[in-house]
Amino acid sequence: MSPIKEPRNPKNSEVATLGSGCFWCSEAVFSQLKGVEKVESGYSGGKSANPSYQDVCSGTTGHAETVQVTFDPNIIPYEDILHIFFTTHDPTTLNRQGADVGTQYRSVIFYHNEKQREAAQGVIKELEGSKVWKNPIVTEVVPFKAFYKAEDYHQEFYQRNRGYPYCQVVIEPKISKLRQHYLTKLKTPVETEA
Repeated sequence: MSPIKEPRNPKNSEVATLGSGCFWCSEAVFSQLKGVEKVESGYSGGKSANPSYQDVCSGTTGHAETVQVTFDPNIIPYEDILHIFFTTHDPTTLNRQGADVGTQYRSVIFYHNEKQREAAQGVIKELEGSKVWKNPIVTEVVPFKAFYKAEDYHQEFYQRNRGYPYCQVVIEPKISKLRQHYLTKLKTPVETEA
């Protein structure tokens, strides 16, 4: 598997590369948004090339579980992507999301250009100023270098495994939070349960 140095962008698409804990959760969240064309789970931020899931889980590669989100900024601006990123995980816990512990689960924004770096720093400043969390945000904002797509069985994990206990206990509350705060940004209307 070779790294994706800088993804090809059809039309006016942009790419966001984000780590917010388990990539199954992030992919499930971002794939539901209007303007999002593609979401891939993978690994970024480490020194080793072509890591496997087992390598990354060991915590020795320096890679974080990430998603690469290809989106149309005319439909969903990068700043909205960032607000959703911050709403659907805890950016105040260092190297941890819930029961997932290790640097591979860190909160991180890999910016692709100066505009994305400025936007990320601006959103963090805004959120810290509004005191959304009582603890400080520890999200890293670092330059994008490479993205290694995760194994096929990690792609669209939530869509294919909704009955899996992790999906029900960890991912579905994140999706509920997404629906609560960003209902108008979803691709399809939410079906109500009888």
